[in-house]
Amino acid sequence: MHVVGNRACAAIIRSRRITGLTPDVIAELVAEIGPLGHQHHQAALTARPRRRAVGAGAKHKLVFADRLLVTLVHLRHGTPHDVLACWFGVDRSTITRAIGEVRPLLAERDCTVVPGLKLRGLAEVIDCLGADGRAGIIDGPEVRVRRSVAGARTGGSSFPGRASRTR
Repeated sequence: MHVVGNRACAAIIRSRRITGLTPDVIAELVAEIGPLGHQHHQAALTARPRRRAVGAGAKHKLVFADRLLVTLVHLRHGTPHDVLACWFGVDRSTITRAIGEVRPLLAERDCTVVPGLKLRGLAEVIDCLGADGRAGIIDGPEVRVRRSVAGARTGGSSFPGRASRTR
């Protein structure tokens, strides 16, 4: 099963369409957020009184890079946890745990998804980001548009228009 996960990870890293990020950016995120995740995990282990020894609990089934990829795919596409679990060859609860651990780490790095925020033009994007001096990654899905043929007698004639990045 672990081989299936490795193939999935390789496909995710190679295809920018899946995460929206280049392999170099993913590697930078792993290098930057990975140690932070380890620190958080160690702090959680020692933060409360324990009945069992440190390290006696459930082990991670995915390495940190895989957990980051799972989270990025989920955030970008809204992929259900069951689908990601099949893709990575692990249980659904492993995916849920991975996303729950990595998402706060991304938020600490100011990589957040604002729920319900819909920006309808470049001016709105500039207003939203420019107010705080933040940078943003804009992920606009490509939508095919059908436009009417100029000078057509019937309203039913159309031809494929150019791809639009807005809805």
